[in-house]
Amino acid sequence: MTAIKHALQRDIFTPNDERLLSIVNVCKAGKKKKNCFLCATVTTERPVQVKMVKVKKSDKGDFYKRQIAWALRDLAVVDAKDAIKENPEFDLHFEKIYKWVASSTAEKNAFISCIWKLNQRYLRKKIDFVNVSSQLLEELPKVTEESVPSGENQSVTGGDEEVVDVYQELNAREEQDIEIMMEGCECAISNAEAFAERLSRELQVLDGANIQSIMASEKQVNILMKLLDEALKEVDQIELKLSSYEEMLQSVKEQMDQISESNHLIHLSNTNNVKLLSEIEFLVNHMDLAKGHIKALQEGDLASSRGIEACTNAADALLQCMNVALRPGHDMLLAVKQQQQRFSDLREHFARRLASHLNNVFVQQGHDQSSTLAQHSVELALPNHHPFHRDLLRYAKLMEWLKSTDYGKYEGLTKNYMDYLSRLYEREIKDFFEVAKIKMTGTTKESKKFGLHGSSGKLTGSTSSLNKLSVQSSGNRRSQSSSLLDMGNMSASDLDVADRTKFDKIFEQVLSELEPLCLAEQDFISKFFKLQQHQSMPGTMTEAEDLDGVTLSRQHAAGAPLPVSSEKDMIRQMMIKIFRCIEPELNNLIALGDKIDSFNSLYMLVKMSHHVWTAQNVDPASFLSTTLGNVLVTVKRNFDKCISNQIRQMEEVKISKKSKVGILPFVAEFEEFAGLAESIFKNAERRGDLDKAYTKLIRGVFVNVEKVANESQKTPRDVVMMENFHHIFATLSRLKISCLEAEKREAKQKYTDHLQSYVIYSLGQPLEKLNHFFEGVEARVAQGIREEEVSYQLAFNKQELRKVIKEYPGKEVKKGLDNLYKKVDKHLCEEENLLQVVWHSMQDEFIRQYKHFEGLIARCYPGSGVTMEFTIQDILDYCSSIAQSH
Repeated sequence: MTAIKHALQRDIFTPNDERLLSIVNVCKAGKKKKNCFLCATVTTERPVQVKMVKVKKSDKGDFYKRQIAWALRDLAVVDAKDAIKENPEFDLHFEKIYKWVASSTAEKNAFISCIWKLNQRYLRKKIDFVNVSSQLLEELPKVTEESVPSGENQSVTGGDEEVVDVYQELNAREEQDIEIMMEGCECAISNAEAFAERLSRELQVLDGANIQSIMASEKQVNILMKLLDEALKEVDQIELKLSSYEEMLQSVKEQMDQISESNHLIHLSNTNNVKLLSEIEFLVNHMDLAKGHIKALQEGDLASSRGIEACTNAADALLQCMNVALRPGHDMLLAVKQQQQRFSDLREHFARRLASHLNNVFVQQGHDQSSTLAQHSVELALPNHHPFHRDLLRYAKLMEWLKSTDYGKYEGLTKNYMDYLSRLYEREIKDFFEVAKIKMTGTTKESKKFGLHGSSGKLTGSTSSLNKLSVQSSGNRRSQSSSLLDMGNMSASDLDVADRTKFDKIFEQVLSELEPLCLAEQDFISKFFKLQQHQSMPGTMTEAEDLDGVTLSRQHAAGAPLPVSSEKDMIRQMMIKIFRCIEPELNNLIALGDKIDSFNSLYMLVKMSHHVWTAQNVDPASFLSTTLGNVLVTVKRNFDKCISNQIRQMEEVKISKKSKVGILPFVAEFEEFAGLAESIFKNAERRGDLDKAYTKLIRGVFVNVEKVANESQKTPRDVVMMENFHHIFATLSRLKISCLEAEKREAKQKYTDHLQSYVIYSLGQPLEKLNHFFEGVEARVAQGIREEEVSYQLAFNKQELRKVIKEYPGKEVKKGLDNLYKKVDKHLCEEENLLQVVWHSMQDEFIRQYKHFEGLIARCYPGSGVTMEFTIQDILDYCSSIAQSH
């Protein structure tokens, strides 16, 4: 244990300036035994710190490492478990309770005794000792050399007091004197007593000499005292002279203080004069408005460019004078108050003049523009407001000045501008849209058809008359389609295409005229009313006023800036007020186009989508973007309504019971719609809307073709399905619509299936008895009769076979094929031109049946020599001659 203590002291505690006092080998109670050491230590420096340290042997070597340390003052309770019986267990209560088992009871007792001594010495008995023998606490622990080193015992029992020995070491001077003295006495080393007696005699001699020297110096002391008395008298005389000098200097000091105070006052006066001059110069420089500026504000010409420039400079100068940052106390000066009042009067006067002049300009603009409306009434073009904007932009800086100085008048001007311009734009836009409606409906005769009446080049028809327009039904379009087919695709469809192209151009021109008009006005409002997005509006938001549906924010001249979003909202609200008629007029125009031709919704959807996309790229929150977006919703509804109407009309189709069906009207209409849509939606932004419509329409076409085929009485079901699905497949193949690839394959499959079904059904009739005979032969084979034994059956012997074959000589077969050709010709329609396709399929199927019959004869009647009375070449000749004859 001693070796361990020395090792711990050397390796762990000495580097930390600590001294190890006691140690106990322990392990934790109740767990797998992992031995460690609890050490009681004190620091070597003051103030002394007492600690309890847990030391553990490293897993990777033979050295020890410090694991955890507790301050002894944190120890609350020491529980020895049993004060009578020997028990190696004990508990230490820090923040939590640590349960230990010592390697021996003696080590435990020695460690607890050490803790008790340290508690007595440094902690003044703060620790509670429970279940500890009183004898152990009263007596010092019996520590052997093996348990604690002697130096450590002394430290524990004696605390930190240093043990001072009686012997004091000689210094170098004392050693030198003793050596000299011993060299003078030969017996110093051999006879110590003689040397000591000699030293004693010499000491007595020195004491006597000291006494005599003291007595001899008494006279000298008396002489020194007399000299001190004389020195004191001299000091008194010097003090008297110094007092007189001090009185003389006091008067000089008073005079110098007066001079200094006078100089200070002079300096203070000069400083005040300089400051006063600086303040006066500041007020004169910053609050003095030139006479020319005053004259410009009072009488300046606001109509000429030079006068506007002079008024702008004067207004800026006035604003600088009014906004000058006065220093403390300036506002109490009468002259400053008067000057500020003069500035306020000038501002009020000029603000009234400016507001009155701009209101007159707004009114004049309305009159000037009204005079030019007549020349635009017959042209599809909106009047140009650029000259008016250019003239007004000269006042932009003055509007900015008015906005920052008198927001009430600025707001009034804003309201008046919106009132005047909204009425002006409303007249212009309504006339513009009336011209567009006339051009869409064509001549006066055609206009009357749609309820529009022209008068003196202007349109007097109203929105109510538009509501009386009758929607062209798809039934009319179907009748037109059938008439077109009967007339050999005459110019009616070309006329529809021309009308739609004309409508498309007019609608595009309308949007192209409106877009720059709105953008130019928005740009002007932003610049003229100083509502730029990168600028902030000075002032504090107060109660809002409603100007005919447009909310503008009232502000004062000082306070927080208006956020950029509020400026954008103000621009948008002003645009809504000024152009409030655009959206209704666009909706009326869209309704007219939809009533003229429901397919016009395709053109409008593409054009409107493109313009909305363009507007949103510029500014998604702008008036133009929002308005066009709202109108686009209406166009999309009309487009969806057009698709729904087509599907509904498919479901309502009724076919004649007396005539053959042919290509159904809604199949032809789908072809027309798809061809038109593909030409319109080429590279369009809203291709997805068309793809969804295609899916709905093609499903409706498929379902209703099958429905009509099932209801058909005159034309076989397979013919209706074959012709219409062939037409659909041809249409989809030609247009190459990517989203309908699956439907194209389905249409081809249906066409092929029904063609095969029709051919097989039709070919059963020309060789009916032969078919029945061989069906019986196949039935016998299916029942288990061997093929070569079928000829022994009475009903199917060779004689019966020859009898049936004789009924179908070549001439009879050709006659039957000719009748079949005529019947197929009656079933098929001319538009689809499938007669030769069907006839060729029938020829192939007939040859296949012929080969099948020959195979059965060869297998079931071997060696009989029975053959058909016509050959495959005969069949080919018959079919060819029949086709050529017809």
